[in-house]
Amino acid sequence: MSKLLLSTDTLKGYGLNRIFAFAKQAGFDGVDLLIDPKDFDTQNPEYIQGLVTEYGMPVVTIQAPMTSTKKDVIFAIEMAKELNVKVIVVQPPKLLNFSFIKWLTTEIPKIRQKEGLSIALENAPSDMFLGIIPEHAMSNLGELKKFKHAALDTTRVAQKHDDLIRVYNVLRKYLVHVHISNVKRARGYQMPEEGVLPLESFLTKLKQEGFKGAVSFKIHPKFIKAGDDAKTLKNLITCKKFYENFFLKV
Repeated sequence: MSKLLLSTDTLKGYGLNRIFAFAKQAGFDGVDLLIDPKDFDTQNPEYIQGLVTEYGMPVVTIQAPMTSTKKDVIFAIEMAKELNVKVIVVQPPKLLNFSFIKWLTTEIPKIRQKEGLSIALENAPSDMFLGIIPEHAMSNLGELKKFKHAALDTTRVAQKHDDLIRVYNVLRKYLVHVHISNVKRARGYQMPEEGVLPLESFLTKLKQEGFKGAVSFKIHPKFIKAGDDAKTLKNLITCKKFYENFFLKV
């Protein structure tokens, strides 16, 4: 059964303890933990397990750091094993990082099988060199399919001027995790009802087609009103209601 998650980078600036508390108060099912190299709490499985126990909020997904190395992904795998997490999201490597690209394509399938984990590659950001060359390797839909396990960031779909439903249709067989946010006036990671993406139709399609992965809200802290506790909580509850209306109640 799909779970509703709060991505910890939505509330970046708060301590991890506060983020768990917000997720609990807003009625989320669990936490989608981004390992942040500058935030030691996100790298401490013993501390995180204490928060899981205290709040009754499991960590369901772990995101490797945004710019990862082989060492970072291995660390995320070890943390997942300690926290009994079954899904890890990794980012596409930089275009010229040939050794990391080779390791991801040849070794990750073996690690998946050995450890019983789903290690998913997320669709790439729209960043370009000189406006014409993608900054990331393994960045097209064919390569995501070839990796076998995929995560989908809806803002990135819009920023690449792709059609969300078309992208979903290509990846549906491989999709294990979804990061939900909208795009408004070319600015991504907005609240779900604020922008141009057909997130209502997208969530409904996920439910109708039996999506079993997690739906994680990944909103920019500015748009969730981080720093104003009352507004933050209100916006998180709005995200939960959006999920309920267009996924759970379908």
